[in-house]
Order: sequence, then structure tokens, then C-alpha cells
Amino acid sequence: MTVTTGTSASAETISVYQAIGGRGALTAAVDDFFGRLLADPALGPFFPHGVGARHRAYLVTILGEALGGPERYRGRDIAEAHRGLGITDAHFDLAAAHLYDTLDGLGVPRHLSDYIVGIVAGLRPAVVTA
Repeated sequence: MTVTTGTSASAETISVYQAIGGRGALTAAVDDFFGRLLADPALGPFFPHGVGARHRAYLVTILGEALGGPERYRGRDIAEAHRGLGITDAHFDLAAAHLYDTLDGLGVPRHLSDYIVGIVAGLRPAVVTA
């Protein structure tokens, strides 16, 4: 997906990554998102040792690549990383709601939030393990 900005006379097409503010905005979103997950009584227990810089960087990279940024994810296979964690569809849906709240809190327009959450929804088969 690309986003057109400006007027018809001076319209520019940019990636969703650029439209939301690039790596800085994505990093802020990931930090807020993980804060919400850690504070959630149903999701926090999946992170008994918190969320380190490497885990945060993985998510920034995965999303950055998916949204048209220059990042290229080279971490563990997503399904392998989540295998055996017992993540249910309900957990996944709760995390998606937190992602919506994060994006809304950062002022991301709803049509872009829908697109971003839609990309993340494509990971459901790899993440849901129960």
C-alpha cells in the first residue's frame, strides 16, 4: 500500500512506513505497544523477563519491512519463536486491540491503522500456537 499526499497538482506517493513517520515513529509505536502488552494481565505473563532491546528491534524491523521501509528482517522464524507459548486466538485479538490503541494514541489515521493491523493479522497462523 502506498499513500498519496499533497494536492492533485503536487501529489506524492509514499510508503505507509514514510506516512507514519519512518523508523522513529515505528520505534515509538513498538515501545508503546510492548508497554501495553506487559501491563495487560492476560498478556504480560508471556514476557516473564520483560522485553529486551533485541526483541523490540526485531518487531521494528519486521513491521518496517512490511510497511515498505528499508529494513530487512533476519531474525528467528516467527512460528519457531512462538512455538510452545500457548498463544490463543483470544490472546492474538487482545494484542491486536492494543496495537490499534497504540496507533490511535500516536495519531495514525484509522485507514493506515487498519492496514497495519491487517498485516499483523497475517502472522496469526505463525503466532497462535494453542
